[in-house]
Amino acid sequence: MAYNALQDLCLAGIKWEITDVPLVRANINTPQQNPGTGTTTDSAPGARVATAIVPPIAPSAPISVDMAKSIASRPTDIDALNRMICEFKHPLRTTATNTVTIHNAPNPNGLLILTDIPGADDDSSGDILSGAAGEMMDKMLNAIAMSRDMVSIMPMIFWRTPGGRTPTREEIDLSRPFVNRALELMAPRVILTLGTLPAMEIANINLGRGHGVPVTMDDGKIIMPIFHPNYLILKPAAKRDVWNALQNVQNLLKSA
Repeated sequence: MAYNALQDLCLAGIKWEITDVPLVRANINTPQQNPGTGTTTDSAPGARVATAIVPPIAPSAPISVDMAKSIASRPTDIDALNRMICEFKHPLRTTATNTVTIHNAPNPNGLLILTDIPGADDDSSGDILSGAAGEMMDKMLNAIAMSRDMVSIMPMIFWRTPGGRTPTREEIDLSRPFVNRALELMAPRVILTLGTLPAMEIANINLGRGHGVPVTMDDGKIIMPIFHPNYLILKPAAKRDVWNALQNVQNLLKSA
């Protein structure tokens, strides 16, 4: 508040003190001793009175991976898990526009598509694999006689990073318990990873060397790592390798 405004308030008879200790102004009379006479007089209504000190609000405790694991373990179905994800106080929630949750196939065929982080279109719409990347993904599925109604789709992180930067280790670790719980609940037979992040995180696969090579995990799940649709938009020549991998996925689903 400008100095002149403060001076105007003083002239209007309004007084206050600047202090680190919060006080309460109450309309009660407090007895005060009259010096020299020993008698007491009441103070004017609204006088400043001593009150109990109000403690400052303690900062909220930082979110830990153990807390994320505890929260993620509670849901018993994907709808409940999605609600937990939306309520979770992940650090990226403060910068992301929307929480991008799990698309659970109404007619599942055992295939889960695991992508990296939400794109700009995903962040704006709240839908996974939307925009140009989503259109490319739909074409890839149609090429092997599939659609979104038949597959589940999930990001490794449910909030877009600022500017789409690579997520930090902490950001990945805080999201991972929800990914793990989704894998438990959906129990996919084949996981199609899009891009480098999910391939490395889920199966320690270097996409540059392992593209299109299926890996069977200890629990029997088969991981098929391929390029992200955004990469195919930039590098159309890579579509041939992806097409071969998708045909392999189709055969794996038939035999699994």
